[in-house]
Amino acid sequence: MRRTIEIVFNSFKMAMQELWKNKLRTFLSLFGVTIGIFCIIGVLATVNSLEHNIQNEIKSLGTNTIYIDKWDYSGGGGGPDFPWWKYVNRPDPKYSEVEEIKKRTSSAKYVAFEINVQDNVEVNDNVLTGVLLYGISEEFNQIQPIDIRYGRYISNIEFDQGNNAFVIGIEIAEKLFGEAERAVGKLVTTRGKKGIVIGVIKKQGKQMIGGWQFDQSIVMPYKFARNIMDERRSSPVILVQGLDNLPSKALKDELKGSMRGIHKLSPTKEDDFSLNDVNDFSAALSQAFSSINIGGWAISGLSLIVGMFGVANIMFVSVRERTGQIGLKKAVGAKKRVILTEFLLESAFLCIIGGLIGLTLVFILTTIISKALNFPIFISTSNMLLAVIICIIVGVVAGIIPASQAARMDPVAAIRRNN
Repeated sequence: MRRTIEIVFNSFKMAMQELWKNKLRTFLSLFGVTIGIFCIIGVLATVNSLEHNIQNEIKSLGTNTIYIDKWDYSGGGGGPDFPWWKYVNRPDPKYSEVEEIKKRTSSAKYVAFEINVQDNVEVNDNVLTGVLLYGISEEFNQIQPIDIRYGRYISNIEFDQGNNAFVIGIEIAEKLFGEAERAVGKLVTTRGKKGIVIGVIKKQGKQMIGGWQFDQSIVMPYKFARNIMDERRSSPVILVQGLDNLPSKALKDELKGSMRGIHKLSPTKEDDFSLNDVNDFSAALSQAFSSINIGGWAISGLSLIVGMFGVANIMFVSVRERTGQIGLKKAVGAKKRVILTEFLLESAFLCIIGGLIGLTLVFILTTIISKALNFPIFISTSNMLLAVIICIIVGVVAGIIPASQAARMDPVAAIRRNN
């Protein structure tokens, strides 16, 4: 054990001496390793952070949740081959179908209806444009929780009676009333109808993929919203959340039968509705980010190959400059495996130094980007460990040939060559 520690210490010491003695040459040789680690960890950190944030947003749409709509959310996004005519002629989801779904679908835990439009809201002479107006049914909050910062949420009685009770986003409250807490109890007007603010939604933050955007919205009972919105032109959708621990595929299969029964479709007719599974969005996203990661590995792999040759060059020079020292070590009894291990460790330490420089650059860059774009990018412990492992592997591969040459040297010939 003591001998092992001594070998490791000496290897590290020699690596530092090599770095200090030939700063420019060593830095240029390690530059490829530095850039390679910078590319790999930079791409992984950015992609993992982006995927983490977007996956969280997808989860916020409701876990184990199916969105029933006439549109297929993964249907091509309106490209030239997208059969929009097939979907536009489908019937819109209806509020009356909510109770039918509950009766027919035993695996449904919660079912909610939602409509929305964008329009102006005003308080006295203060007018805001482009505010999202959501009309929702009672169980919406069970599927998509709405956290209240000030005031309270809509009660079941207010849902049943269709009262003009408004829960507004914190940004809307601040713009209309200056301070969000002052909004509770005030009247706001939209589409010619007044509503009383009973609660202010806790700040949600900017959404990258759209989401519900509650910060810039007003939420109201569906039975009130239908008086100021044309349901056919307000993107109606039914949200169905399955029972706990129930696979979404099982929920989807049962819902398909329920919806075909509600729409009275014969066995020969195709579905006139779409069942959009939140879990499918998450899986598709993971696959897309995997492809991006592969691209990052390919780019950084080229840099690591260049760095590998640079480190090999350092080690060849180091072996040549220390020929006499190697000969003396072997003359006093140093075995081949000890010489081999020392040079491999020295090569690995040099790569680790280059990798640490790359990690430092990644940390600086991610800190700048996080502050500039208000988008948190984190370097995980696993990514840092991966960087060290890559450096060790690159170091061993780069140093194996020069280390083998040093281990095979004849001690007498090495001492004479040095003289």
